[in-house]
Amino acid sequence: MGSCGSKADNPKNKTYHLQTCDDHEGGINCMAISDDNSVLATGSEDKTCRLWSTKTEQVQCIGILTGHEDYINCICILDNYVLTGSADKTVRKWDIATCDCVMIFNGHNSLVNRLICTGDFVFSSSYDRTSRCWDFETGECIRVFTGHKKGVYPLIFIPADSEDVTPESFDWDGNKDILLSGSADFTARSWSFETGKTLKVFQGHTGAITCMATDPAGRTLFTGSTDHSIRSWNIIKGDQMKVFEGHAGSVICMVVVNKMLYSGSSDQTGRAWVTEFGDCTRIYRGHKHSVSCVKFHEGLVITGCGDGIVRCFDSKSGSVQRQFKGHETGANCMQVADGKLFTGSHDCTIRVWDITGMKDDITFGRDDDDKEKNKSEKTVDRLEVDNNQNDVDKSQAQIIIEDETNQQNGVSNGHAIMSPNKAEKEKQMIELV
Repeated sequence: MGSCGSKADNPKNKTYHLQTCDDHEGGINCMAISDDNSVLATGSEDKTCRLWSTKTEQVQCIGILTGHEDYINCICILDNYVLTGSADKTVRKWDIATCDCVMIFNGHNSLVNRLICTGDFVFSSSYDRTSRCWDFETGECIRVFTGHKKGVYPLIFIPADSEDVTPESFDWDGNKDILLSGSADFTARSWSFETGKTLKVFQGHTGAITCMATDPAGRTLFTGSTDHSIRSWNIIKGDQMKVFEGHAGSVICMVVVNKMLYSGSSDQTGRAWVTEFGDCTRIYRGHKHSVSCVKFHEGLVITGCGDGIVRCFDSKSGSVQRQFKGHETGANCMQVADGKLFTGSHDCTIRVWDITGMKDDITFGRDDDDKEKNKSEKTVDRLEVDNNQNDVDKSQAQIIIEDETNQQNGVSNGHAIMSPNKAEKEKQMIELV
């Protein structure tokens, strides 16, 4: 089922390109991979989700999930099921084995923006200013979280029985399971799962909250915003702890690994931060457009960029170890499995790259890279802020803030948008990880 085109690269080119899958007829907005790394699911502007085999010698399309009436915005895999959220205002549940839609979650009044799944419950956020909790088995909406004044973007669920969290940590008058949400109203909120009521409002940002993460213990919340800052919060008290300042553009994506936070921004850089102190320890340079997604893998910081290039940096030195060139437009999403990197782009393709041997690249290349970095770092620092801000001002990377009049029209608010001269060809929405 489906087809996959592949093209062997000349080793001298060092592109590490293994395969191109071009079955989708629209840009790739999101992707997820199964727990055993055997199935990759991709959601597209063409209103379909496709399933791909990742452990075969050649990646193959093994299923097409059709039924959504508008583009797919978010996706997750749990056991034998795929869940997709769409601009058609619905969430759908699909059987991986049969590719049948087994359930439709109806209730949102605007496009679905994010999805998370715990096994028993599905959580979704929407531009209709609400988050919802659904029963995974029945599809019944069992909770509506209402309070945000504009569209809701990222979601995080912290269960009381998490291995890293003691039940006492979150016992506010009997409230234990916690939902966290970020919004275009400049705030994040914590919610009681039992009552659906707001517990704390995290106020301080002056722009939309586009991405969130927590520390491994689930006690500190990190929020990234269009106001160029990242902030940390005490989840229990609701108090602001640190402001991470340094980005010169909107913060689009972030990931927390142990005591480090890695972020990507429309200022065309990635950054590494110490979560406890808010200090920036490394800047990942070289991007020619917004950094739309970021992932940490075995000492590497991998970034997807609006310039179509995916880059692998040594997390400690900041040096580029590999560049994966091939996408014609921005790289929106990525997954890593079994020595392969899968990337999805607005150019309607999924590309597969070889990321084996990266540890050797880091070990043998670090000394030379550090010498070159020390030689040029001061000059780059001086020029970077001015150049990046000029690029942002020229609309090379925009962050569209929620407009209430557009809530029912499926406008891609809150996403990084590609350059305006390509807008007529495609929606150019970059999905935030």
